[in-house]
Amino acid sequence: MRWKVQRIPLEQERVVRVTQSSSALAQAPIGVIDSGVGGLTILVELLRALPDERYIYYGDTGNCPYGVRPKTEIQRLAQNAAQLLLSHQAKLIVVACNAATVSAISVLRARFPEVEFVGVVPAVKPAAERSRSGKIGVASTEASARSDFLRQLIEQHAGGVEVLAVGCPRLVLLAEAGHLEGPEVEAVIREYIQPMLDAGIDTLVLGCTHFPAMRAAFQQVAGPDIEIIDSGEAIARRTRFLLTKHQMLAAPGQETVGNMPRALTSNDEFWCSGEADHFGRVAEMILHQPVRARQAPGMLIESGEAVKA
Repeated sequence: MRWKVQRIPLEQERVVRVTQSSSALAQAPIGVIDSGVGGLTILVELLRALPDERYIYYGDTGNCPYGVRPKTEIQRLAQNAAQLLLSHQAKLIVVACNAATVSAISVLRARFPEVEFVGVVPAVKPAAERSRSGKIGVASTEASARSDFLRQLIEQHAGGVEVLAVGCPRLVLLAEAGHLEGPEVEAVIREYIQPMLDAGIDTLVLGCTHFPAMRAAFQQVAGPDIEIIDSGEAIARRTRFLLTKHQMLAAPGQETVGNMPRALTSNDEFWCSGEADHFGRVAEMILHQPVRARQAPGMLIESGEAVKA
């Protein structure tokens, strides 16, 4: 399959989608976008919960990390990613990136009203409900930690609970490099979360989709008494709900959720903006099965370019 991304002014860009019957649309892929490999942790849950679907994943590894970029750049990158997946007829797009959800999902929904977007929300609500000490921690990207989105989430769902949040940009870089465990990773995790542990949290929210790939290292540092929560299963449930609502499930009668993610097939596609072989190697570490990725041309931007565009 060959395709071309045309660069034209943002206000003139349009997505042209072929009109499809509901049965044909049901067989279209679910799109998943992330700044890099982190969204693969969400894909794991989707493969487990919706094994009859096919998937097209785009990891923007060449522009990663998003969390340290200005909001306008994140919005531009997220729109480019959505444009790419819609050109492949994605029927629904999971924004499997906390920074992109916080900064861009409202823009995506306004720009592409013909498609449903599922965002990743830090699991603050279940963490607040489960906490015994009344103190929870959120490990996230810089963009998420300082966002009004997180502040509003805390106000709505964690009243009476003390929430400590920290941005962990070095962990994103370690994950992108394929360093998911070991002394180096644990040392960086400890640097970020030790102040929260010292403050008495008993529940830790992994507020970046890269971090569930490092769950074992987080647990090693936090200790057995700290409960660690992420939002992967909730995102898969939300995706199923929307597909059912719009009659877009590939197999409407399929209700069984497997214990293990299904095996990848040739119908699942993986794209990235950076080096494809490296992406494939790291993806294999997260998915525990071989991944053949392709590089999407023309997706890189220089810092500041999105602001000018």
